[in-house]
Amino acid sequence: MRSYGQYCSIARALDVVGDRWTLLIVRELLLQGPCRFTDLKKGLPGIATNLLSSRLRELEEAGLITREDAPPPVATALYTLSEDGLALEPVLKSLGLWGLRFMTDERPDDAFQGRWLAYAPVWFTTDADPDGPPVVIQVVAADETAVIELRDGRIHTRLGHATDPDLVLDGPPRAVLGLLTGVIDRELAGRLGLSVHGRRDLLTRLQPVTQD
Repeated sequence: MRSYGQYCSIARALDVVGDRWTLLIVRELLLQGPCRFTDLKKGLPGIATNLLSSRLRELEEAGLITREDAPPPVATALYTLSEDGLALEPVLKSLGLWGLRFMTDERPDDAFQGRWLAYAPVWFTTDADPDGPPVVIQVVAADETAVIELRDGRIHTRLGHATDPDLVLDGPPRAVLGLLTGVIDRELAGRLGLSVHGRRDLLTRLQPVTQD
């Protein structure tokens, strides 16, 4: 393992997770749970097979993930975050929140997946009316679909379709995620192609998290 060779906790942390793709592998394991190699590769568009193998080996050696052979019908190795790996979740949340300032532009070659659409509301928004009635919001972006449910003051998400949503948001990723996370306002989201159907007033329930 490469090292900065510094007696500093930040440097020591970057010795382990500072390489390209490493934290995105952790992101996928946080979102998907135990994964096969093929699941991880699918969730990481652009990563080379040999590089993914190398990063997984390094993470296993560092004690951030575990690898075990699953019984049939899976019959392949499953990768799972260890306790130390799971401890990176608040780090990724903070990094993602900080990174929202760079999400104002959507590059034409950027990949996008439904899991990313699903975790953003949980990590980067809160329910502004925690005592309000349950609400179901369907979101659609780049042919990916997810459901946001507000109930008991908490935000829950899942991939898929809602049977009878109270509100539907449909548009390009920049418009949908930008509005949900507070990066852009409704007017700009509309100009970018966002369609809103149903109870528009429910958008006020989704309050973007702000950095301290």
